[in-house]
Amino acid sequence: MKRYDSPHAVGVDVGTTVTKAVAFAADGTALRRAARPTVLHRTGPGRYEQDAAAVTASVVAVLEELEPGPVAAVGVTGQGDGLWAIDEAGHPVRPAISWLDARAADIVAEWTASGVLRHVFDRTGNLPFAGNAGPLLAWLDRHEPATLDQTATAAYCKDVVVQRLTGLRATDVSSVPFLDPGTRDYDPALLVALGLAHRRDLLAPVLAAPVGELGATVGGLPNGTPVVAAPYDLPASALGAGVSQVGDGLLIAGTTLACQVLTDRIGTGEPAGLTLTTWEPGRWLRALPAMVGTAGLDWVLGMGGASIDDLPALLAGGDSTGLSVLPFFAEAGERAPFVAPAARARIDGLHTGVMFADLVVATCEAIAYSARHCLTVAGLDGELYAGGGGMRSPAWAQIFADVLGRPVRVLTGEEIGARGAAQAALRTVGGPELPPPPTTVFTPHRSHDDRYADYLSAVANARSTWRTTP
Repeated sequence: MKRYDSPHAVGVDVGTTVTKAVAFAADGTALRRAARPTVLHRTGPGRYEQDAAAVTASVVAVLEELEPGPVAAVGVTGQGDGLWAIDEAGHPVRPAISWLDARAADIVAEWTASGVLRHVFDRTGNLPFAGNAGPLLAWLDRHEPATLDQTATAAYCKDVVVQRLTGLRATDVSSVPFLDPGTRDYDPALLVALGLAHRRDLLAPVLAAPVGELGATVGGLPNGTPVVAAPYDLPASALGAGVSQVGDGLLIAGTTLACQVLTDRIGTGEPAGLTLTTWEPGRWLRALPAMVGTAGLDWVLGMGGASIDDLPALLAGGDSTGLSVLPFFAEAGERAPFVAPAARARIDGLHTGVMFADLVVATCEAIAYSARHCLTVAGLDGELYAGGGGMRSPAWAQIFADVLGRPVRVLTGEEIGARGAAQAALRTVGGPELPPPPTTVFTPHRSHDDRYADYLSAVANARSTWRTTP
């Protein structure tokens, strides 16, 4: 494998709707950046798919725009979960099924009723949800078996990209939904419990640090450049943020509300969320990626004819007194810190004196209450780093600090997912460590403890009604 004297590295982050690439210098400075939108198709109620070939093309496009030239390595991260069915050459067999997809909700309900999901959680610290590879693979096996018969790999997004660029068929330890977190390899008994043992051949080999060689020149990157399948976006973001001590956490206020805490034990408690195996032995990330997030806020803003650009003025002019919101706007329900496919949003306290800005403030607070719920369950007791589109609003960042009752270190560097991918790539080829990005610290100004207690009570009451929803 080629080695380059250049300490520079490129990180690629294949998001749900945007693919980004950043070239980093050894001191962590972002030298160049590029981005391309991708399309998420809603193909029916609760069904979300993407064109895998178009997503791969978006990666090539950002690398060509970036024109990084020779670098030490390229790291690729991207959206997790979902199911990307590809053939032996890495070409899609069918449209990729997104992590937002809800078609496998009935299978999740069956597994919940039979105790299978509890067994999976007790064994691995992971609880599959409708958009997870386990239920989706079972759904395809039940409804599209011919598709799986033509499939060589049921992959994660970033692994598809790496295979198309290098020919490497592999995945890393963070991206394995059927992993035994102790052995760091597939758990045969788990596949049997899920009724998927006969599809074992669709799972890519697990490598400690998957690395291939670029098969053709792209954007000035020479043939043979190391390309690393970095951890997927949740653990890659933790790596890029500098989360390194047990108890430290990361909050990403993006399309979803990604909450995770570094731990030295496998997840326990109410079955929900993920226990992600990191590249460091004996360390896991307790991840609770809630479905609430900026997507729900965007929906609320759109109902009032506003956009995210209007958020600062709305937060400055609103008052949430007397309002309460349950922010479960996602069509697929909720997956953390509890699993409830039938979860639905609710707004209480409306009257003719309520202004639209008041509702926006209440929604932003409710999303922050969900973050506190998730981070408490995940065991946060150290530093909290934060990023994502929601944190670009200082007013909303302050709401998070107030609701969480602790300092929030908002990351001000470039694209922490891409930074984490670049860091993983450098570690793989023996390059330098990138320093963590700078932060702006928001400290609490007022307590939300009473309103947070009310939120928890409202969630508990709502969950009892969701269980009885036809």
